[in-house]
Parts: sequence; structure tokens; C-alpha cells
Amino acid sequence: MLIQLNSISKSYSGDPILSNISMKIESGDRIGLVGVNGSGKSTLLKIIAGDIPSDDGEIYIGKETKIGYLRQNSGLQMDNTIWNEMLSVFADLLQVEKELRELERIMGEPSLMTDTEKYEKTMNRYATKSDWFMEHGGYEIEAKIRGVLHGIGFGDFSHDIPIHKLSGGQKTRLALAKILLEQPDLLMLDEPTNHLDFTTLAWLEGYLRSYPGTILVVSHDRYFLDSLVTVIYEVERTEARRYTGNYSKYVESKEKNREILAKKYSIQQEQIAKMEDYIQRNITMATSSKSAKNKRKQLDRIERIDKPLKNLKRAQMSFSIEKASHKEVLRVRDINIYFGVDNERKPLLKNISFQLGRGEKVALIGPNGIGKSTLIKTLIDDYKPDSGVITWGNGVTIGYYDQEQSTLHPNNTILDEVWSMFPHIKEARIRTVLGNFLFTGEDVFKKISSLSGGEKARVALSKLMLQEANVLIIDEPTNHLDLFSKEVLESALMNYEGTLFFISHDRYFLNKLANKMLELTSTGTIVYNGNYDDYVENKSQKSSKPFAQIVTQ
Repeated sequence: MLIQLNSISKSYSGDPILSNISMKIESGDRIGLVGVNGSGKSTLLKIIAGDIPSDDGEIYIGKETKIGYLRQNSGLQMDNTIWNEMLSVFADLLQVEKELRELERIMGEPSLMTDTEKYEKTMNRYATKSDWFMEHGGYEIEAKIRGVLHGIGFGDFSHDIPIHKLSGGQKTRLALAKILLEQPDLLMLDEPTNHLDFTTLAWLEGYLRSYPGTILVVSHDRYFLDSLVTVIYEVERTEARRYTGNYSKYVESKEKNREILAKKYSIQQEQIAKMEDYIQRNITMATSSKSAKNKRKQLDRIERIDKPLKNLKRAQMSFSIEKASHKEVLRVRDINIYFGVDNERKPLLKNISFQLGRGEKVALIGPNGIGKSTLIKTLIDDYKPDSGVITWGNGVTIGYYDQEQSTLHPNNTILDEVWSMFPHIKEARIRTVLGNFLFTGEDVFKKISSLSGGEKARVALSKLMLQEANVLIIDEPTNHLDLFSKEVLESALMNYEGTLFFISHDRYFLNKLANKMLELTSTGTIVYNGNYDDYVENKSQKSSKPFAQIVTQ
């Protein structure tokens, strides 16, 4: 056993976040931690890592257990280069290597040969340190670093780049690379797949499946959870429940358990009602009073099943269209887009051609930085192409969802933000829609600037829903949404009768929605019929190489 949690509780401002959490983490476990946004998953990780104390309960950590917790920009020295930062993981090995070089220098001195005792001690010390160095992978340091950096998306980066020059997302990926190289006994990851492209995701999943230690991961990536974990802990209503299996098995088991509990509760309630009725009818009758009293004792001894709790309230989404578009929705021909200034302008998108038909659900995919968001913003006229033609069909109305939610005004309240876009709609209708997106009562007066990423996403989706557009262009809609909100969004978009063009790195989401995949490459576009799994199979059939290698070409 690596770690044992007994009755861990945590409250903030008197509100319980975690209550009576017990968990056993064994060596080699692959554990997924799931729950709605704000349920306390990250708080639990911080308590295990020792970042914050629990209010009650105890944590037992095995002797010499090394815990690694991926925090934002975890432990990175901003003035270090990428390479030196990775080397710092192997400080002990590098110190021993330095000592070996010094011993080699001493061994080369002629005077050592004349001192038999000193010569023997030096040789023994060198042999001991050399064996330790080899046993702990001292000769594999460079290969390990290069392998992880390449896998996590830094293969084309100069290793001399200072960390402070990297973007926020790049720093997070570098922090992930560093903690993977450290190989702690317990690796704790909080949303490690955010903003990773398919290539990096495939590499990370393969790396973690063969990871020698134990993994505890918070993730909203269902494909990732299905691929990796063998145990799920769900944090719900401040408590945690354990399920054996991956995410899909957990969903199945939870529903089955709920049905069994509901049936048991119903049967027991019928039994109790009959006993109470018998007692009430017979307690005062001389001939049956004794029997009624015995029945009352039996009733008192029954271990009552708690009434099953209703499912947590979920957002309710539906996307309708005011009027259908023409059959031909969009035609894009030979689009070229350059970036840079004056003589430094370089091509970002080249030879982009494709078309959309009414009712299609098309996913735009490709590696990070290839220009997917730029293409979408060009389609909605935020950017102008350097050449080529974009032709929208007759009767097209466009609804756009920006992954950054940059169209939201930080000083607006939620109500004002939505109502100002639809002033012709009555306040009651706006409030009803916001209520469907879990903004009830005084919540609608919260400022946009105070909202979490998930709350901002729900505000943006409520505006999109009210547009009733017949074409939806959506950029990373599942970012910031918890597992349950993703499922609601999927269901709403599956029932949408208009045309959907979207970017997503959520492979589960792509499998559910897409009937066509448009892959953006450095030389143009490639169309694949079907969803993500069909796309992977198609790519695999075209090459004998594994998928993780195919997509890096």
C-alpha cells in the first residue's frame, strides 16, 4: 500500500467540499478521479500532495514513497533553458558522473600506482560508483530526455530556449515532461490532456500505460480514461465512491447500482407500509395486540435504506434553427493565408479547399499550431485570406463559439451579457434559458470577470442556443466543461438539424458527433468520411507504421 486516506474532510467558509473521504492507493494502480466542476477533485489532490491540510481525517503514506504532483508550471526555473531544466531531474546522477570523472583523473596519475593501498581504495570506489551510475540509468539520461521532449511536443524546439520565452501551454507541457522524467512512485496529474494534439495524446497514453509507478489522474477526457485507468473514484455531493474498471464501465456500473438501489428502496418501502398498516389495525385489538407489538419490534429493527438521491442537476441544452439553409452551405476554394510583416511574411495555410453540405457534422483536425482557429476566423470574416474564395450558401445564418470566450464582456453581469445580444426577447425567457444552463436566482447578477472557465463556457453556449442559427461554427466547445456537461452538449448537438463545423481534441466527442473529418496539413486539406475511430483506421490502413508515428509525418 502506498497511501491510505481515512475519513478526510475539508470545508471552505463553512461549506463542506469533501466529507469522510476514504481511499486506498496500491502500488501499480491506475486511478481516475471524476466529478462535476467544483466537486473537490483538485482539492483532494492538493491534500494528498501536502499543499493544503485537511480539516479532519488522516493520511498514511508508505515509507520512502515519492509523490509527484503536476501543478501549473510545476517547479520550473524560468531562467533555465529547456535542456538544463530537464537535466536538473538527474542532479544526483550528474553529481556521481562528476565524481567518476574526477576519479578517472586521479587514476591516471602515475603516483597512484606507487601507493598500493590508495590505488585499491580508489579502484573500489570507482567500481562501486560506476555500478550505481549504470544501475540508475546514468548512461541513458540524454536518450530519456530527448524521448520525453519529443513525445510531449518539443521535438522541433531548440533546447537552448529559455523557459520564460515559452507560452503558458508550452510551460505546462514542459512541466509534464519534467515530472514524467522524475518518475515518482505516485504520479498525480490534474487534467494532463488539456490542449494536447492527437500525436501528443497518443504518445502520453502509451507512456503512461507502461509507467512503472502508480497513477492518480483527474481528467474530463473520457477516451483517455477508458484507455488508461482501471479504477474510478467519483466525487459527488462531497463524498467519494469507488468503481472498478475504466470510465465506460463506471458509467454502466453507476446506472446499474442506481437501479438496484431504487428497486431495493421501493420494495422496502412497500414492506414497511404493510407492517405499519398491520400494526395500526391490530395494536388495540385484544386478540392481535401481541402480534402487532412483535411486528412493531421487527419494524424497529429494520435497517432502513436511504431514499436514493436524485441525479445532480445538469445543464439543459437544445440547439434549434429558425430557418433551414440552402443545401450547399459553404464552398472554400484555394485559400492561402500568410502571417508576419512585410518581407517576413510566411504561409500559414496553403491550398485550402473543401465544402459543407446542409446537416453535415464536420470536425476540423490537425496538430497544434497548424492554423485551425485561424481558418475558422477567416470563415466568419474576422481575418481576410491572402488569396482564394469563400462562398456561403443562400439563407445561411452563422452561430460562432470562441474557445477563448473573447466575445464576453468582463464587466457585464451574466443577465446583461445575454440579454444585450437579444434585447427583443423578454427577461423571463432569458432567465429561463440561463436557468437551463444552471444560472438561477442571484447567479445571473454575477460579473463575467468572476466566473470560472466552465461558467463562461455555459454563458457562451446559452448565447449560441438563443441565436437559432442554421450553421454552428464551434472552436473547442468541451474545454472547461465537466464530463456530465460534455454529455449534455453532445446530446444537444447530435439532435441539431443544422450544419456543424467544429474543432475539438476530445476524441470521445469526435466519435459521437463527426460524420466527416477534415484534416488540415501543411500543404492543404484531406477529407475522411466517418468519426475519429474511422479516421485512425483509415490512416493505419494507408501505412504499416503505428498511428502515433503516422500523425507526426
